[in-house]
Amino acid sequence: MTGSQLPGFYKRGLDERRMLLKEAAGISNDDLKALAEGLTLASANLMVENAIGTMQVPLGVATNFKINGRELLIPMATEEASVIAAASYAAKLALPTGFTATSTRPVMRGQMQLVDVEDASAGKSRIEAEKDRLIAEANKLAGLLPSLGGGVIDLKARVLEAGEEMLIVEFFIDCRDAMGANTIDTVVEGMTAEIESIVKGRALLRILSNLATERLAKATVTYKKESIGGERVVDGIIRAYRFAAADPYRAATNNKGIMNGITALVLATGNDTRAVEAGAHAYAAVGKGYTSLSKWSRDAEGNLHGELELPMAVGTIGGATKTHPTSQFALKLMGIKSARELAETMAALGLAQNFAALRALVTEGIQKGHMQLHARNVAAMAGATGPEAERIADVLAKEGNFSIARAKELLGR
Repeated sequence: MTGSQLPGFYKRGLDERRMLLKEAAGISNDDLKALAEGLTLASANLMVENAIGTMQVPLGVATNFKINGRELLIPMATEEASVIAAASYAAKLALPTGFTATSTRPVMRGQMQLVDVEDASAGKSRIEAEKDRLIAEANKLAGLLPSLGGGVIDLKARVLEAGEEMLIVEFFIDCRDAMGANTIDTVVEGMTAEIESIVKGRALLRILSNLATERLAKATVTYKKESIGGERVVDGIIRAYRFAAADPYRAATNNKGIMNGITALVLATGNDTRAVEAGAHAYAAVGKGYTSLSKWSRDAEGNLHGELELPMAVGTIGGATKTHPTSQFALKLMGIKSARELAETMAALGLAQNFAALRALVTEGIQKGHMQLHARNVAAMAGATGPEAERIADVLAKEGNFSIARAKELLGR
């Protein structure tokens, strides 16, 4: 890959953009063909029951990203105008250093709920006493994971008071480069009889948890104050963060903006958007109450420092990541080989998205940039196509009038 900076990329035609990607990221003609063809109806019919078609979402590319010293182009599947442009702009302002990202071991939690237990505390003690043996038995159900350095690595039990006393047994599984849901569920279901006999109770729910607090990704960035508009902008973003940190109504929108970027990449790579969204918002509520996922502060030089940490249960193997041709293309475009690297990329993208939104909010407002990019949708809704749609969108943006009525007037209808 030659780099993530592609000046004027947004001005190019579709075919020209694809050729630029081929040169910049080493994409093959077969990859481009798969991108153009997308998901076939035959493949869709194998992926879900009662299939009748496919739902297409625009796939774009965020440019200018540099993460842990490596430049990469980030594919984003989203229908929302301005998201990709905002992420690219935020990434550009972070250069030349870019983002730093880290991640923890890809460990997920599988839960077994035991009810009607004779003595929950005694059952907990018996589970803990047989922990090593139970882990060894559970790993027989974990497929290839143990041979790859993963598998069941820990086992815990706790008594939970929830209108009744119940015992919760939790298996901690290193999923390696898979998201891991199927393996986790297989393990907790397969261990049912063994656990029931030990605690003298009945297993009810046996399922993974999407609050993956053992599988975290973290990104940090520092924006030079001069590059983002000076001390007033730095101060504004920090105050905006404090608002989100203290108020759940603002935090919900702040975190939604973060997920604008993350979810677009989760979807592009064929991962589970619902799982990642659930984990992120639940993580924001761990503690005293729902709060901002991101944090912004001023460093010793007065520059803006940001960080974002959240659960990131994603994989590069299994599921749609291997059956959907566009998802395979997305991973090739980034040159990503491991689930941890993908998780780190998502965290950096989410932080960039948050910065872009906060900077817009504390300066010109969110609508100006959003509506300028929305102008093409308005032109299309008025019936314009091709170059005509671009021409009308330019006029709408210059006038600051984004009504369909004005677009139809320019179209002569």
